[in-house]
Amino acid sequence: MTDSASSAELLSRLADTLESRLPARGGDPQTSYVAKLLARGPDAFLKKIGEEATELVMAAKDGAPERVVSETADLWFHCMVALAHFGLRPDDVLAELARREGLSGLEEKARRPAP
Repeated sequence: MTDSASSAELLSRLADTLESRLPARGGDPQTSYVAKLLARGPDAFLKKIGEEATELVMAAKDGAPERVVSETADLWFHCMVALAHFGLRPDDVLAELARREGLSGLEEKARRPAP
């Protein structure tokens, strides 16, 4: 298991790699899965997020802890692809989680603006 500093460093390194695969930064869809996904536009990576979320749900329903970890990693990875596409970083998500820390889930949800 890693500590929070090394976890944050890992997320930052992964984000750097994903950003280097952006089409605007010269990511080559012929040699990079991420560049190919990003070149196909949001529908491609959003579909992958949905697929990975479903696979995570199924792994959890099957009571398969190893698959839960694996599918969560896949889901997080594809969510990070979405962050890169939108010019966001894992630190943005971590800051939002920190903001919510200590709030009850019901209180936090009540504070959200209506859609």
